[in-house]
Amino acid sequence: MAKYNIAVVVGSVRKDSFNKKLAKAAEKLFPADFSFTTVRIDDLPLYNQDDDGNQSGPVKRLKGEIAAAQGLLFFTPEYNRSFPGVLKNAIDHASRPYGQSAWAGKPAGVIGISVGAIGTAMAQQHLRNVLAYLDVPVLGQPEAFIQAKDGVFNPDGSAGDGIKTFLQSWVNQYVAWVKTHVG
Repeated sequence: MAKYNIAVVVGSVRKDSFNKKLAKAAEKLFPADFSFTTVRIDDLPLYNQDDDGNQSGPVKRLKGEIAAAQGLLFFTPEYNRSFPGVLKNAIDHASRPYGQSAWAGKPAGVIGISVGAIGTAMAQQHLRNVLAYLDVPVLGQPEAFIQAKDGVFNPDGSAGDGIKTFLQSWVNQYVAWVKTHVG
């Protein structure tokens, strides 16, 4: 059994999402003592504080999966210079009611891929700001702003020559980050 279970939160619900592909490619580069739970966010109702006392089944599942994890990986696209609303909705749900955040203290990595030349730089910065408020320690370096282009993924879904060395380095840093925080 893996020692470190990582909750993977992909901020895109699109069927053929680049960020889902990046998450799967990255998972293949981790050591054997890491396992992954891809957290579903597409079935969450819109956050409404009136529901804090009676959270829905999907919200309880989300919070449970995060609580069971030793770390977090956020894969975010960039929509209009920020991260997607569906991701913000999931973050809000799992942080509520106030004082009962499932996110707090979990070491996180933030990464993303987009067709834009600057990748997901703005989205990641906005996401980091939100995570800082929620007491989520986020790996600072290396930053990973990946542009979706030919060579990024191999036909089997693994990291292509265009990113494999960099992605492996990023994964190695994240592994060390988690081990520093979790022990």
